[in-house]
Amino acid sequence: MFVVLGASGHVGSAVAETLLEAGEPVTVVVRSAEKAAAWRARGAQAAVADVLDPDGLRAVLRRGRRAFLLNPPAAPSTDTEVEEHRTVAGIVAALEGSGLEKVVAESTYGAQPGQRCGDLNVLYDFEQALAVQPIPATVQRTAYYMSNWDAALDQARQGVLPTMLPADLKLPMVAPVDLGRAAADFLREPIGQDGIRYVEGPARYSPADVAAAFARALGRPVEVSVTPRDQWEQAYRDLGFSEAAAESYTRMTQATADGPLEPEAPRRGSVTLERYVAELVRRSGG
Repeated sequence: MFVVLGASGHVGSAVAETLLEAGEPVTVVVRSAEKAAAWRARGAQAAVADVLDPDGLRAVLRRGRRAFLLNPPAAPSTDTEVEEHRTVAGIVAALEGSGLEKVVAESTYGAQPGQRCGDLNVLYDFEQALAVQPIPATVQRTAYYMSNWDAALDQARQGVLPTMLPADLKLPMVAPVDLGRAAADFLREPIGQDGIRYVEGPARYSPADVAAAFARALGRPVEVSVTPRDQWEQAYRDLGFSEAAAESYTRMTQATADGPLEPEAPRRGSVTLERYVAELVRRSGG
């Protein structure tokens, strides 16, 4: 049995779907009975649990042999680093006594020590906590999610793609389905094959490439609109981020803009940006 956290999101759902398609037994961890029922209809077992309840989560983890771990994002109106460190602590605490033989944890390309750099710091601390506990762990460090551009669809329909990143900056990007396939493979690897694995898509793309993909899918011109760096923090606040979250996300954006990592021999998915955006537009009604 494989246990999958974060099954309500892009990546966790892709992990669960990949395993189910391969005929594997899966228990998804969700936050509501309604979501649990939807997964049961798709052939999975489901459990309602909160990562801030280590005892309850541990009881679910005991159902499986291996687990996919994903730290949920905190609401941007909160101090996201404080809240996400709390959920990391809950997940790690639940591993003790779980009986799992292996875990795969979602992280990010730019994971690094420090403070006030958003997921880059939180997920680095998650990696470090996993490294000192006894269950073998594979860390899946992922490129920039293509799904991060989903929220830009409505504005792209109006001919504008807003971004804080330089228009011509080529970034490693990856579709959630490719992350699901990779994590499913890592979960099924023999014990002893662990450590850090990097996953990105078939090519690197810039915001200008994203605008071009939207233009092709929508059949209309789409122009990149870049927010100047000195306006980033205020832009986050205008979106409803707390002061602390705006600071963290601004520094995380700066780290991304100042240069992507170049890992050796990353695993590459097959979903291109053009295909991802075309499917996004199709699902939204064209």
